[in-house]
Amino acid sequence: MTIHPAFLDPQNQHLFEQNKPLVEKIARNMARSLSANIECDDLIQDGMMGLIDAILRNSKSTTSAQFESYAAQRARGAMLDGLRAGDPGSRQIRRSMRQVELIILQLGHQLGRAPLESEVANGLGIPLADYQRLLQEAHGYTLISIDDLGGDDDPQAYLEQCADSNNDPLLALERASLREALAAALNALSKQDRLMLNLYYVHSMKMHEVGKVLEISESRVSQLHTQAIAQLRAGFAGHKEILKPRRKPRLAA
Repeated sequence: MTIHPAFLDPQNQHLFEQNKPLVEKIARNMARSLSANIECDDLIQDGMMGLIDAILRNSKSTTSAQFESYAAQRARGAMLDGLRAGDPGSRQIRRSMRQVELIILQLGHQLGRAPLESEVANGLGIPLADYQRLLQEAHGYTLISIDDLGGDDDPQAYLEQCADSNNDPLLALERASLREALAAALNALSKQDRLMLNLYYVHSMKMHEVGKVLEISESRVSQLHTQAIAQLRAGFAGHKEILKPRRKPRLAA
């Protein structure tokens, strides 16, 4: 493997070693929400390429905190690119799930409650079995992704824009308005779905372990998880402004 000339610089070597644990942590967290056939090591490898790219683009005047934030963005973006490259059907699945969210939102307004799977399937005009198959295929569908922050066209270009303009998209996740919207959306879920999410995310159980607690199959847990995420995303439909990036205050010189 050819070593890029920039990595002959001891400072760049130090940045790489210093931020490797950050990339590994991001990969492990991302792997938890993906299907079992996605290898964490593959995510780490893609993330390391993002880290290297961040180092090569790094300005010597960048502070350690600024670089860590930028490196995390580049690593996540590289991991997402790797996932998309390995799954040519993912974009179509995301489009289908956007339609699911719209139907859930419409039915929620009509019914005054979270719709049942059969009601969503009817709203989509497809058999229940086909809807459940879509939920299974969309396993790993996330509550908030870079696509939501930057659009489906070119999320990687959006990260570049954030780095150039000193905007920090991650600050959106810390806003009280986002937490309030999430709490309201969670309260609208069924008791079983709230328990399932609690076991999976709070108690860090694997899906097959959650299935044992709920006395359902692992594949059924996967379906319920995807629909619950879609319901939560539908709950954000009227709060899109909370996901828009705001300018991160510049550090005093």
